[in-house]
Amino acid sequence: MAHKKSLEALDRTLRDLRKNDQLLGGSLLLLAGDFRQTLPVIPNSTPADELNACLKTSPLWKFAKRFTLKSHMRVRFFRNETAQHFAHILQQIGEGTFPTDSNGEISFTDDFCTQIKTVQELINKIYPGIAENYKNHDWLCERAILAAKNDAVHELNSRIQEMIPGPVTEYRSIDTVVDSDDAVNFPIEFLNSLDPPGMPPHRLHLKIGSALFCYAI
Repeated sequence: MAHKKSLEALDRTLRDLRKNDQLLGGSLLLLAGDFRQTLPVIPNSTPADELNACLKTSPLWKFAKRFTLKSHMRVRFFRNETAQHFAHILQQIGEGTFPTDSNGEISFTDDFCTQIKTVQELINKIYPGIAENYKNHDWLCERAILAAKNDAVHELNSRIQEMIPGPVTEYRSIDTVVDSDDAVNFPIEFLNSLDPPGMPPHRLHLKIGSALFCYAI
């Protein structure tokens, strides 16, 4: 979910560009999304900080007119009872009506989804026979593994890479300092240890024909 400051910055920008002091410079803005998603990601924050970053706490929220969609088009497209049951449970979880235990935790039934216990079991389930299909683009487009943190993404990439035939080529990042006089303040070891979201690690291992898996953000 986007930070409320993003919309507030857009409001100020449109007012300046359109030379109009009305809300959003007098423009009509259509937003789409679902508040039953992950809260804004704020490093080293508390739950209160994340809630305070939501759009609903912005002064602009009182000007929003909300429209609610009633039909789940993906479920209608598949016309599958299993997909409909899955979507219904997800909606219950989002609305906070799904049953929980004394600790407030959710217990899924065995028929809700396929549950795995190890990373390798997950890979084998999603990418069965990847050694024979890693060049099949249609096969790869039908499957994906989502991860919440970079560490998990790196581990998954490394394990899947080992299952693909062929030699490994290592690519290293190049770090430079704008002011050469400040180079002493930025040790190479420190720069190489940085792992910012949305960027590959300092040492990137690839094989010919392997897919470039996306990094968590």
